[in-house]
Amino acid sequence: MSSTPLAHSAVLFDLDGTLVDSVEVIVESYRHALAAFDVTGIDEARIRSWIGMSLDETFQQLSPRHAAAMARTYREYNLAHHDGRVSAYPGAAELVRSLQEQGRRVGVVTSKGRELALRGLELTGIPVPEVLVGKEDTPRHKPDPQPLHRALELMGVEAADAVYIGDAATDLRAARAGGLAAVGVTWGAGRREDLAAERPAAVVEDVSELAALLVPLAA
Repeated sequence: MSSTPLAHSAVLFDLDGTLVDSVEVIVESYRHALAAFDVTGIDEARIRSWIGMSLDETFQQLSPRHAAAMARTYREYNLAHHDGRVSAYPGAAELVRSLQEQGRRVGVVTSKGRELALRGLELTGIPVPEVLVGKEDTPRHKPDPQPLHRALELMGVEAADAVYIGDAATDLRAARAGGLAAVGVTWGAGRREDLAAERPAAVVEDVSELAALLVPLAA
């Protein structure tokens, strides 16, 4: 994997597990919903593999009969516990700010609803990006590239001039399918070996390493 600086004009980020440390409350929310419907035998590794995917589609695959009710139970628990359980990863807010100050186009593409995504940014002090694409904004979701393409459409940027950064294999698959460069980060939900298997441009261990790739003049 390359350590060559990535000078793409548009930098798109996943949210949960990439900019915002919310993995534990997401895992707890899944556990709560599963327990409410007596679903057993699902370990944390499997739950973590769902992070970054559409909540509704995940529950539909798991239990078509109860999918809507399970998603509603998840969201009620998550909303009740969200605000006190999220924080910015160290250096994340500063990285976004540095990119914006350099004139780079910054966006967030998340499978989370727009309102809660914006609230997470506000609570953690991460600057609001030029574009935020949430689950309501496209009919298809990651690993389909449609959400990434929607963000680029709003920015007026071609896929070849954009990079997408995420903590899940789902993120990297979406980037590859959409013609964007991809960078995996290891501090979120995904495992390093799973990220590397998607053959991204880089897999980084901390925000300072990511900053060195994206904003070498400021690193």
